[in-house]
Amino acid sequence: MSRMVVCVKLKKEAEGLERPTYPGDLGKRIFDNVSKEAWQLWLRQQTMLINEYRLSPVDPKARKFLEEQMDKFFFGDGSVAPPDYKPQ
Repeated sequence: MSRMVVCVKLKKEAEGLERPTYPGDLGKRIFDNVSKEAWQLWLRQQTMLINEYRLSPVDPKARKFLEEQMDKFFFGDGSVAPPDYKPQ
């Protein structure tokens, strides 16, 4: 049986992640409070941020920025798109 969580992003009970997807305290909060569906939404948001800001995931500044955006996406007021971003 799958693990269920009350997802902070979707505001409903949904299937939880199978394993932690991120290290540290933020990763624990995500594992405990974020659904698989919401995690997929984050992955799309993260991809957009990487592409629009031309970030390199190996750059420590880029990783810090993405971590801050992830925290905002799930637990804050939401991660925002870059000012010039136009969805396709």
